[in-house]
Amino acid sequence: MSAPAAAIGTDEAIGTDGLSKRFGSRTVVDSIDLRVPQGSVFGFLGPNGSGKTTTIRMLLGLVAASAGELRLLGRPMPGSGSSVLPRVGALVEGPAFAPYLSGTANLMRRDSADRYASPATRKERVAKALDRVGLSHAADRRVKAYSLGMKQRLGIAGALLTERDLLVLDEPTNGLDPQGTREVRTLIRSLAEGGTTVFVSSHLLAEIEQICSHAAIMRTGRLVAQGSLDELRAAGGPRVRVATPDAGLAAQVLARLGIGPEVTDDGTLDGVLPDPAPAPEDVVGALVAAGVRVRGFAVHASTLEERFVALTGEGFDVEQ
Repeated sequence: MSAPAAAIGTDEAIGTDGLSKRFGSRTVVDSIDLRVPQGSVFGFLGPNGSGKTTTIRMLLGLVAASAGELRLLGRPMPGSGSSVLPRVGALVEGPAFAPYLSGTANLMRRDSADRYASPATRKERVAKALDRVGLSHAADRRVKAYSLGMKQRLGIAGALLTERDLLVLDEPTNGLDPQGTREVRTLIRSLAEGGTTVFVSSHLLAEIEQICSHAAIMRTGRLVAQGSLDELRAAGGPRVRVATPDAGLAAQVLARLGIGPEVTDDGTLDGVLPDPAPAPEDVVGALVAAGVRVRGFAVHASTLEERFVALTGEGFDVEQ
């Protein structure tokens, strides 16, 4: 049963309750309760097969949910689709354009397919969208001459031909070089600063940490964590990092203290402090007393990557 309009939180750009999708006997999305605050840049994370793409398709009305409730911009879906979806822009599975047409011509064709868009103001809308993504200088250039970053920005421009309150982007920096990635990252930040909620599905942790204010993590169809980035990191607990030439002996000492260390890429030992945690000075004291030569010691918060690995048991698959 859908919540009455008065009870629906207007501070949520996306809200789901028990949202599920089954294909035959296989459950792809299993009863997720997603909360995306309005005005946020929200990262949607998960390895291959976690249900991210299917969830996005349900959000956009491309596939029907098997169970549960879904709200976009405070309105129940799919019942309010005719009034809500025109306020939602999306770029899913990469942009597609006619390569021998200019950026302007491609957007003119796209805009003409929108039955809600007025033909009288089409040129103005297209010019504004191109300017918004920084492509005014290339408006008359054929798209086949665009870089990957420019094509991605053109795709986002197409999603912004009319004013959008919510923008859904699926892997917006996938396959881009560093310059293209910076271009899209800057654009996403500017959109959020203008009040648009941006929902970003990605497998690039560094990008999520740089552009997102909130995130959710999926695993095998289930939502295993969500919240602000600070909340997600804090939930992983504090960690200790030890730099020493005596890694084997140090690992034994840390294990006795309830800290299961791992060797990082730079050769240091890193592990989660137990609860209750020993005082940092006691950890250092135990290491020194055992004859461990300590070159460096630090207590730090969990990174998003560490939290992701702890929740899903795996790293990101860049072929996702």
